[in-house]
Amino acid sequence: MPVALTRPRRFLPNGIVDALVQLVVVAVAYVLYQSTRGAVGDQIGASQAFANADWIVSTEQALHLDMEAGVQSFAQSVPGLMDLSSLMYVNAQFSVTFGAMIYIYIRHNQAFGFVRNMFLGAWVLALVGYIAMPTAPPRLVPGLGIHDAVAELTNVDPSDQNSNVGKLYNPYAAVPSMHVGFALMIGVPLARLSKRRVSRVLWALYPLLVLFVVMATGNHFFLDGVFGALAVAISALVARRLGMLRPHAWQFSRRAVPEGAAS
Repeated sequence: MPVALTRPRRFLPNGIVDALVQLVVVAVAYVLYQSTRGAVGDQIGASQAFANADWIVSTEQALHLDMEAGVQSFAQSVPGLMDLSSLMYVNAQFSVTFGAMIYIYIRHNQAFGFVRNMFLGAWVLALVGYIAMPTAPPRLVPGLGIHDAVAELTNVDPSDQNSNVGKLYNPYAAVPSMHVGFALMIGVPLARLSKRRVSRVLWALYPLLVLFVVMATGNHFFLDGVFGALAVAISALVARRLGMLRPHAWQFSRRAVPEGAAS
């Protein structure tokens, strides 16, 4: 292989080939995740999804964690907050997440392997959750008084199977919440890797902000976020074990290896 393709460059720590490989791996995995997630909705019964939602509602009430209606009410009471929450729900999962992954690859390349593997593991666990525990979101559960804030802002009905959105949309893929999962998988690493205190604090708070957003828009229960965090915890353990197989290549610590080490 020509040295020019593997030589480190200003924005490509391991050269062009490695950057392309990482891009293909993450892109293919994400497309498969999204496509499979959408297909799952055609294979399940709505009755089971609403039964599982009722179980979550009952569990949250027993634990005094039923806060979704209160969070949405608060968001409605603050001018502009609901619209901002809806915009963030629609855009943050893709733009912020993959923007952060690119940043980690370029600036903290020694940590990228851990983050990448964590995402791959979490996507697999999420698909298992969607199949094993289909769950209706709060906005679809009668009697909760929670409306679909995103649909009201965008005028797009994701449940319309004739639309491009509807073809990849599974209305019952609420457990685990991967909005919260994605936020954790970039928020925690960047909080650890950031040198500035303000950046560390902001990234540490980012998952909590996303948890607020998914509840304010009526798309997830609080426990959905807890299950999302559990999926991330399991995938992080797996990613760390995988990292131990190649300790010379990368470690999840900006002080563990010199800057520019391979991922």
